[in-house]
Amino acid sequence: MLKRVLIANRGEIACRIMRTLERMGIESVAVYHHEDRAAPHVRMATAAVQLQAEVPTAAYLDQGQLVEVARRSGADGVHPGYGFLSENAAFAERVADAGLTFIGPDAATIRLMGDKIRSRDFAAEHGVPVAPSVIAEDAARFAARALEIGFPLLIKAAAGGGGKGMRIVRSAAELAGNLATAAAEAQRYFGDGRIYAERYIEQPRHIEVQVLGDRHGNVVHLFERECSLQRRYQKIVEESPAPNLPEQVRAAMCAAAVRLARAARYCNAGTVEFVLAADGAFYFLEMNTRLQVEHPVTECVLGLDLVAEQLRIAAGEPLSVRQEALQVRGHAIECRVCAEEPEHDFRPATGRIGVLQLPQGPGVRFDGGIRVGQAVTPAFDSMLAKLVAHGSTRAEAAARLATALADLALLGVPTNIDYLRRVVMHPQFLAGQLHTGFLAQHAVALRPVESPAEAAAAAVAALLAEPAFHQVAFAVPEPYATIGPWNN
Repeated sequence: MLKRVLIANRGEIACRIMRTLERMGIESVAVYHHEDRAAPHVRMATAAVQLQAEVPTAAYLDQGQLVEVARRSGADGVHPGYGFLSENAAFAERVADAGLTFIGPDAATIRLMGDKIRSRDFAAEHGVPVAPSVIAEDAARFAARALEIGFPLLIKAAAGGGGKGMRIVRSAAELAGNLATAAAEAQRYFGDGRIYAERYIEQPRHIEVQVLGDRHGNVVHLFERECSLQRRYQKIVEESPAPNLPEQVRAAMCAAAVRLARAARYCNAGTVEFVLAADGAFYFLEMNTRLQVEHPVTECVLGLDLVAEQLRIAAGEPLSVRQEALQVRGHAIECRVCAEEPEHDFRPATGRIGVLQLPQGPGVRFDGGIRVGQAVTPAFDSMLAKLVAHGSTRAEAAARLATALADLALLGVPTNIDYLRRVVMHPQFLAGQLHTGFLAQHAVALRPVESPAEAAAAAVAALLAEPAFHQVAFAVPEPYATIGPWNN
């Protein structure tokens, strides 16, 4: 087993990994930029080392510096968390070349699955359904093939993720312009302008299957997660198991995920993502070669610690679980708490956390990496924490989550907490009628409802903000100015 692990990350996920390391008796090394010097993950670690970089994000992307810090600090393993370098094959390679253990799949697997075109071809070769598609190599042939597939089409970046480089094309007239825009965006964000297009499924569900593989050829699935509630192609509510999913579809998806992972000789934790059409047909979307943000819902329903499983696999141990022994117990739902303004198209928000009061109660879990007094800046992703509720049924989990969201006090920076509560209390959500267009479809119903007192307060605030008000206010005579000097 590893003795000391450097976490090449920050915030919530760094704290999450450290909690497991501490339970397993493994020392942790935190890294941080100067802007993060008082962050909780720095204080939690056995040791902490400051990274040098002018731009905060650049510090966590500096492969050479991270590997050197790992060596100098005596770490024998590196956990990348999610985001930053977690799916960077070159980083995994550098870690291994330095004689350290990368807690994730090897570089070759990351390269294979990280390329959307190669991974689609690989999936198809091994009997995993893929949507009809075309690669943009020649403009004329691309257009001809696109017409054969039919519209709407979804253009994607081959090396992409997070919604970057994605465009929905609904007619031939829109094709050329969207193709050029998507290619330019892909080049800007990923340094790779390759794009492809596939048949766009209207109002699909986004279902993913968690898999684990070890160095001994064992592969299991940990069932599925529903990740359909998204804004700007990014998830904000996830749950396990997926509601209203026919058992035969669930079984087929999980089997396809295991088949793909086994064919890739996948080692460590990974996630195979699918889009599910209304008619029950599902198609391979991508494979994420890392720990997912939403892994806690799987942990809750299976009673597993996925970080502990990652560490054991990385140490060369066989899987601690067998497929036939895995059984889902109850239901879990997770919300991503973000510093953003849902009423303004989810724009990121900044501020300083003045109050942080965490919810309590059975089945409630808060995964965070924030503290009172901490500045929330535009330097990093807007996600601050994750709030999870587990119950014996989906209805119980949803009720617990709604209560927990009401009890969660996070002041000093605008957040989506109230919005999330409206989402999990929406009748269609409670009925499990989910798809990736859910938030847009119910946008009006999900708006905040102002009470008369709130409306009055807003009106007063608006009045006080008017320059004309202050000009009038300052013109009011001061009564004491007319009575002369005070007599002693």
